[in-house]
Amino acid sequence: MSNSKIKVTEIIDAEINKVWDYYNEPSHIVNWNFADPSWLCPSAENNLSVGGTYKARMEAKDGSYGFDFEAVYTEISKRKSFTYEFGGRTATVEFNDMGEQTEVIITFDPEEENPIEMQREGWQAILTNFKNYTENN
Repeated sequence: MSNSKIKVTEIIDAEINKVWDYYNEPSHIVNWNFADPSWLCPSAENNLSVGGTYKARMEAKDGSYGFDFEAVYTEISKRKSFTYEFGGRTATVEFNDMGEQTEVIITFDPEEENPIEMQREGWQAILTNFKNYTENN
């Protein structure tokens, strides 16, 4: 398995402050943090500070499966980017201010169990869900 990072990106039709808040506030996270409509995110907590913890519960709507995603922040540049560690892997989320739009770029370490393309598609689906939620709320 290669050690190269996986990258997903979206351009959101919203200004940086809204995008940052919708990405980081638990009251919004629960509305977009899942890859497809058969899943949901019933709870989220976010202590957006270095050493702080991000937690999100992901569950299939039919109750067949669920898991907790937990990460610890290692770097934060407010309204620009943050990096967190989870299960020995890291992810960086960048927010590029383009005026009326904001580009969000997520770069993350792949895991060993699933094919790279499957991982990219899953993270991209969640980011696309975020885009749609942010633009329509």
